[in-house]
Amino acid sequence: EQNHGANLLRNPSAGGMLARDMCGRDRRAEGGGPMKWLAIGSAVVVVLAAAFAGDQILWANPRVVAELRDDPHGERAQRVMLLTLPSGKRLPVNYLRDGDTVYAAADFPWWRELRGAGGRGSVWIRGETLHGHVRAVEDDPELRADVFARLRPTAPSFTGTLVVVELD
Repeated sequence: EQNHGANLLRNPSAGGMLARDMCGRDRRAEGGGPMKWLAIGSAVVVVLAAAFAGDQILWANPRVVAELRDDPHGERAQRVMLLTLPSGKRLPVNYLRDGDTVYAAADFPWWRELRGAGGRGSVWIRGETLHGHVRAVEDDPELRADVFARLRPTAPSFTGTLVVVELD
């Protein structure tokens, strides 16, 4: 077959068409066929799946976790705890402790598993594991404003979800 001066040859091992240009060099036939779009779509799906599957890595900053474990009474440990969610996911978050209640702010979707009644979880604060009931507070803007003013005074007031841990 002729195609604008190029010879097209079927190349079953490569799964497509090969074209020879006027100088006799092999070139893959160009085009936006369905296989190209299938490959692009597959790549997008893989990237998105990796992003969602990797949320533990993205949110559970391994360096911060290591620093908290290595120096549980250090400067970072004064403001960051490890929160274990009912699903078992463990992540470092800034906290504010007020007696038997621990508050945290969530800016990522991990807090969604705490909607409604929440569930059992734990916190690791300065080397001590404490258990309790963890829930997201979505219906008390006054409590959220009060806690966020102390927990994260420089963050924009319209961001974040309040997470409350009632310790046993």
